[in-house]
Amino acid sequence: MIKAHPTDAMLHAYVAGELNSASALVVSTHLDMCPHCRRMANAVEEELACEFESAPAAQLDGDDMHLMLDAIFSSSASKFDTEVSPYPAQAEAQAPVKPKDAMITLEGKRFQLPRSLANQKHRIGPWSKMMGNMWRAPINLGTDEVANLIYMDRATSVPEHTHRGTELQLVINGVFKDEYGSYSDGDMLVLDHTHQHTPETTDEDCLILAVMDAPLHFTSGISRLLNPFSSLFFR
Repeated sequence: MIKAHPTDAMLHAYVAGELNSASALVVSTHLDMCPHCRRMANAVEEELACEFESAPAAQLDGDDMHLMLDAIFSSSASKFDTEVSPYPAQAEAQAPVKPKDAMITLEGKRFQLPRSLANQKHRIGPWSKMMGNMWRAPINLGTDEVANLIYMDRATSVPEHTHRGTELQLVINGVFKDEYGSYSDGDMLVLDHTHQHTPETTDEDCLILAVMDAPLHFTSGISRLLNPFSSLFFR
């Protein structure tokens, strides 16, 4: 059962078209996997539509009107391409992804991608090894935001660290844990400088969709020597 979700404020920003491309991709992919959040996002969409319908025209200046129309009705509001829509109703209307197009392969293992992420498969770059038994594949959204697929093999850990900025993590397949709990398919984490943790896998590997706006900051032992180079591994 999915137990880690985006905040209500993040869902509202997503439906309103206020998230950057990379963050919107994470939330959209979470919605593919989480019926509970899909229902909540649809409710927010209906709420925004009602606000638009009930607002006197005089209260909406040109900029407000443009933003409202973009957020509710226009697929062009998406900051990445229209194959992945940041709005629930538009996501419902997307054509199904063929099973073969939703699969990626790494180290002989095959993973099925949720629809929103599968629609961006052509943007996924080559896999490169990071540290230990970890690999990364960048997702080029054509913007400054950074998104990566990160694969952690079994019995793999990331040294203790905190976050210089904000990081969104979504478990696509598998399990990992840290000091705060254990996370599996569909769980979405929002991490910042208040979180200090040591993510690790044990008996199962894990594929994660991650978005960061700043490199990690390692906080323990010899791993702190990695800080000058952390942007090479985690951006």
